[in-house]
Amino acid sequence: MLTSILLTAGYALMGAGIGAGIVAIGAGLGIGRIGGQAMESIARQPEAAGKIQGAMLIIAALIEVVSLFAAVICLLIALNIAGIS
Repeated sequence: MLTSILLTAGYALMGAGIGAGIVAIGAGLGIGRIGGQAMESIARQPEAAGKIQGAMLIIAALIEVVSLFAAVICLLIALNIAGIS
């Protein structure tokens, strides 16, 4: 009985850690892709650099907000399972 509970808690902690890692990788890939595409767009049409840069910053901020939310959820799961509330 106790072993089953500890095993389940271990799986939950491992899942929270893996989830946080996936969030970090996804955010890095997303922001990297946005930056690369923005630089390519500016190289093709330099006169639109201001609009492109503004849109790039807004979308990067949205990606960061979603990744921060997901990381906080992973942290809450880990702390709740560990009994630190």
